[in-house]
Amino acid sequence: MAQEFSPTEIFKRATASALRAIAERDDLTIGFGPEPPGLAGTRVKLPNPARDLPADEAAQLRGAADSLALRLRYHDDAVHSKRMPGSPLARSVFEALEQARVEALGARRMVGVAANLSAMLDEQYRRQGFERITERTESTMAEAVRLLTREALTHEPPPPAARQVVDLWRPWLEGRIGRDIAELDRSILDQDSYARATRRLIQDLDLDLGELDDSSSDDNQGEGEEAEGENQSEGESASAGAQPSPDGSPADGADADAEEGDDADADGEMMPGASDDDPGRPGRPGVMPRGRADENAVYRAFSTTADEVVDADKLCDSDELGRLRHLLDQQLSHLQSVIARLANRLQRRLLAKQTRAWEFDLEEGILDAARLSRVVTNPILPLSYKRERETEFRDTVVSLLIDNSGSMRGRPITVAAMSADILARTLERCGVKVEILGFTTRAWKGGQAREKWIAAGKPANPGRLNDLRHIVYKPADAPWRRARRSLGLMLREGILKENIDGEALMWAHNRLLGRPEERRILMVISDGAPVDDSTLSVNPGNYLEKHLREVIREIERIGSVELTAIGIGHDVTRYYRRAVTIVDAEQLGGVMLERLADLFEEEGSGSHRVKSRRHAA
Repeated sequence: MAQEFSPTEIFKRATASALRAIAERDDLTIGFGPEPPGLAGTRVKLPNPARDLPADEAAQLRGAADSLALRLRYHDDAVHSKRMPGSPLARSVFEALEQARVEALGARRMVGVAANLSAMLDEQYRRQGFERITERTESTMAEAVRLLTREALTHEPPPPAARQVVDLWRPWLEGRIGRDIAELDRSILDQDSYARATRRLIQDLDLDLGELDDSSSDDNQGEGEEAEGENQSEGESASAGAQPSPDGSPADGADADAEEGDDADADGEMMPGASDDDPGRPGRPGVMPRGRADENAVYRAFSTTADEVVDADKLCDSDELGRLRHLLDQQLSHLQSVIARLANRLQRRLLAKQTRAWEFDLEEGILDAARLSRVVTNPILPLSYKRERETEFRDTVVSLLIDNSGSMRGRPITVAAMSADILARTLERCGVKVEILGFTTRAWKGGQAREKWIAAGKPANPGRLNDLRHIVYKPADAPWRRARRSLGLMLREGILKENIDGEALMWAHNRLLGRPEERRILMVISDGAPVDDSTLSVNPGNYLEKHLREVIREIERIGSVELTAIGIGHDVTRYYRRAVTIVDAEQLGGVMLERLADLFEEEGSGSHRVKSRRHAA
């Protein structure tokens, strides 16, 4: 019977059977698709294996399946939630060490599983660019702690792609948490004891647990106090800023946090690998109370010396860029037919507007050969001439500004890269120039700007405290064939960090103002409000959002650039007059093409264009 199935189908069935066996669960529904591996209840998602699957890629896919299976077998969500810290950085370390525990239990007992997990981790860190990290501040603390713990629990060296990161962190970490890691090894079989040891490790790293009373997790704490704090433990992930202090006196708002919370809040930013459910994306600007004296402070950056505008191919070596582009091409094959139809529709609309129009029966111009037969049949008739009429289609440039924040990881950024690729090819065929830009930050922890602020004594209202990274994936004058490899960089997870939209919008707008084209269109693609935890922890909570609104108002007031936006799962119509919000990232390609088609249809009717903007609001 096995011969009736293709090799790919046999591999899928074998992988699914092994997953159920390791998890000791026969109620699992296992599916394969283009999405990254994931787990939701009894539903397991795994990546589609390639038709010609090399041995190393097969091991990586098996490793992803084994990791999920071990999570199902050895992990208890109730215990995990009970001990979960509140601050994002502490939570990411806590999550990483729990994953290290379940994977170590499987690796200790099954040699094949250990090999698969090593292959999976090596590929994961290679995709995140760990091989090129040269400074400790750029790496992920949670992953470094995880790898050191994995090394102690399994006696396996770090994966080759992550060895440099471990070497950077090892001297700093071992002196602080060496004994804590030994305690983790002793309690690996008891998840609750392991979680308590993990919390002590987090405290020894001087990380804020994000709770009212960090001592509630100590071993000396009585069960009575834990029962008394039951309601608090259910909300451990909530911020403590609006709650009373442990001695019963009311907290003093942001002023109470200014002394003790600056480091904790800024250090507690969402790191790669943290949950996408962190309360930092669309709802984050509301954490600071309104009505503060400094709420109307002028937007500024504390330091701009580390900001950078960089070409995409400078952030990645040629080999990895080729691999990422190959991965993007594989993803494109799934949506090629759908988006290609929409692209052809847009192309027909544009070419129709550029179709030549002629005036006939003129006394001078180009001889009209089609009417020569009339002269032959009746020599009395004069020769007929024609002349080409000037087209109303204006020289146009389109700029795509894509949010490269951490919350775009996975399907949203993949679909954005695919849509940008197809749009660039389509518009290029129509004679419309396209540039593709991305915006993020250089670091998760505030980078050099925050270090300078700390060295300056932490002055109040410092402004932006992170280093900008603005990426040029495709310049407007570069043909698509030269920039196609650079678009694959969006699939590299290590690039995606925070998003400071206002300054990115100004940057893209100023680039367009320097263009010679008559018509300039700027399309923004984002999935959330502007967020940089380092900046928002010491400034008003609406600091970045307010600046974004000011920038949008100024761009729309000047009117030299036509501005439109697409929000992925986030209502951007509250910022932009011309905008649309989509729920599913899969809709992005079609909506992008339709929005551009509508813009070109509106050309020639100024009153209609204003009406459209108001309707979008």
